[in-house]
Amino acid sequence: MWKLHNNGILEPDAVVKPTERLTWGRTIGLGAQHVVAMFGATFVFPLLMGLNPQLAVMMSGIATLVFLVAVKHRVPSYLGSSASFVGVATAIYGAGGDPADLTGALFVVGLTLFMVGLIIHFAGAKVIHRALPPVVTGAVVMLIGFNLAPVVASVYWPVDPWLAFVVMLIVIALSIGLRGFMGRIAIFLSLVIGYILSWVFDLAFGPMQKVAEDGTVTEQLRVDWASVASADWFGLPPVSDLATWSYGATDNVVGFHLPSFSFAAIIVALPVVIALIAENTGHVKAVAEMTGEDLDPIMGRAIAADGAGSMLATFVGAGPTTTYAENIGVMAATRVYSTAAYVVAALVAILFGFSPKFGAVISATPGAVLGGITVVLYGMIGLLGAKIWKENRVDFGNPLNLIPAAAGIIIGVGDVQLPFGDGFSLGGIALGTIVTIGVYHLARLIAPREMREAADGASLIYDAPGIYVDEDDDPVR
Repeated sequence: MWKLHNNGILEPDAVVKPTERLTWGRTIGLGAQHVVAMFGATFVFPLLMGLNPQLAVMMSGIATLVFLVAVKHRVPSYLGSSASFVGVATAIYGAGGDPADLTGALFVVGLTLFMVGLIIHFAGAKVIHRALPPVVTGAVVMLIGFNLAPVVASVYWPVDPWLAFVVMLIVIALSIGLRGFMGRIAIFLSLVIGYILSWVFDLAFGPMQKVAEDGTVTEQLRVDWASVASADWFGLPPVSDLATWSYGATDNVVGFHLPSFSFAAIIVALPVVIALIAENTGHVKAVAEMTGEDLDPIMGRAIAADGAGSMLATFVGAGPTTTYAENIGVMAATRVYSTAAYVVAALVAILFGFSPKFGAVISATPGAVLGGITVVLYGMIGLLGAKIWKENRVDFGNPLNLIPAAAGIIIGVGDVQLPFGDGFSLGGIALGTIVTIGVYHLARLIAPREMREAADGASLIYDAPGIYVDEDDDPVR
């Protein structure tokens, strides 16, 4: 299925295409790095949504395999738990819904995304070009990446700032200083070194001092394997008894369950489809930029495949999936786009879904280590948006390009919220995406003709290496 790249020899500046692979030993190493990149978020987001993280990890692996087959291994991607629905979950629970209402609403979102993908597939990528031109997709990729910055600043980094800073320096040193394959798995090596370094810090300096909101001071080890020791080696997620479920209770155990369909919950969740379309489009565009391949013909397949993965996951009680921005950062750092590494990552995730023990090991990764790694990775994701602008020659001297992107990025990065009634607000990535798209097209309607023509002439659509097309798909060289 995959052609061996350069007879297994990896040159320093070589690019490994999606349909190529390295030796299986190296491919497994890269797959492990992709697992590291996606695992934290794939665990955290289901927890925030009141869903089972072990089930989410298992279904993320299955959804990824479905995606790779659907796109014929042309679009390297990992489908993990989506952050876009955390606010949706809070709103549905606050209105009296339960996890079945949530997964039912998210199933409909997946179905809608699937149908949008089919429309794009049969109508052609020009639908996306007109709705989401480079200035918009670049802005969406940027706000998705930079929206993750508060996760670093408020969750991971404060755990142990100096350790996080040291790990960040390790990531930079290994990514730039190492050559060949070792340089390609610098992120994974940084995590292992950071994990060991955290254990050394515990031995040398003792536990950290953690101050609670009430002023109580407790000690906490950087590497705490208490949950690892108590976890089973093998086991499936539980089957939920939602009859005893109550919002906010600490002893709720949510696992396998069938969705139920509430119209009110569906209405709350549906607007996020726009963010998912842009998210997937931005992902495919970013991969196309990095690989230099024309992926427009596969755009509809990719979007539909993500919708199918979300439907499959939510049908059994897990959260919806999305193409993972975290793994774009890994690809950008390694320049290895082989889907074989993603198949390895998916299989490992499925195995983790059958093993609470291994899941507990990954979950025990010190927060400061994740902080040092993600501060580099998330920044790389955001800057890929700037790369899309540069490659497509977006002219920000034109207000038609400048204003929509400026508004959307600030909303996305600042996590600006727009309330809709009691208990629900749209914000962050979703609102930033909607504003970027909506304001851009509104601005085109009211802009003078010469401004539109100037924007179209300076901001052409990247179609293939050295070839650009205008909004009517006419080639411009």
